[in-house]
Formats: sequence, structure tokens, C-alpha cells
Amino acid sequence: MVRMKLQMYKLIDNFLPKDRFKRIQDMVFSDVFPYYYYPQLNPSQKEDELSSYFTHTLFTQNRNYVASDFYNEFKLIEDILDVKALIRMKVNLYPRGNELETHALHSDRDFEHKGCILSMNTCDGGTILHDGTKIDSIENRALLFDPNKLHASTNCTDTKVRINIILNYF
Repeated sequence: MVRMKLQMYKLIDNFLPKDRFKRIQDMVFSDVFPYYYYPQLNPSQKEDELSSYFTHTLFTQNRNYVASDFYNEFKLIEDILDVKALIRMKVNLYPRGNELETHALHSDRDFEHKGCILSMNTCDGGTILHDGTKIDSIENRALLFDPNKLHASTNCTDTKVRINIILNYF
């Protein structure tokens, strides 16, 4: 008997309508969209690891309120995903490096829920899933996956930055 490996993720190309994607893309690549420096990519990162990133939190359940004046511009993503309850939504910006770095494996939360990573630009970076599968960053591609399972981000080497939108939800 041959067993087939179950696909534990789904890719959706052209996730947002072109005009809405372009509007959000222009915003997150503009000089008026604020990003905040985080010296640690995730709790699994070793103290001596030099990787860092910038993020903009749009919503976090921990604070129980919308965390950004920009939140409404991203609400369409929730609607398309049919989100019942949002845990977190943020925009991550990974600066270009001289070498492609895979960051430490981590899980977003310690309970079952859904996750979406929406790539805002095409680059050589991506997301590494728990089984080693690399999902390339392709503009307007959504990765739907189980963020409770280990996964890792990467930087990029062929563009100035890698930007994506992260959602954790039910």
C-alpha cells in the first residue's frame, strides 16, 4: 500500500483583488507606514544570533483592541478568510542580507488555530514549514497553514526587504 503525504498547507495565488493588493502594497512600502524594531525574531532565537526585523502590529487579542490606525485598510483580508475571531494581525519587514538566513523554528501559539502569511513582494525569501518545505515569497500569494506547528521565516538577498502580512485566527 502506498501512502500519500497529506498536504498540511494551502497556497492561494492572486489572493487579493489586484487594485486592493496594490493599495496595501503601496502603503506598506511607503515612507509613512511605521515599522518598529524587534531585536528578537521569535522566542526560539538564540541570544547571540544577530537576526532582527521590523513589525507593525495591526491587531492583537492580548490587548483586546485594534492596535493601529491602519487596521481598516487590512480588514478585507479577514473577510476573505472568513475570520470568526482574530488573534493577531501584523506586517513583518525583514531587511535584505548578504546571505539567505533561515531563522529559528517556532510556533505562533501553543493551541490549534489557523494562520495566513500574505507575501507583499516577490523575493528569494520564504517560509520554511515543519517538514522542511520552503514556500517562496511571491507577490499576492497567501500561505494558509497551521501556525501551531513549527515553522521559520527567512530574510531575502535579492530585494531591499521582504514584507508579509501575518494573521492568526479562528
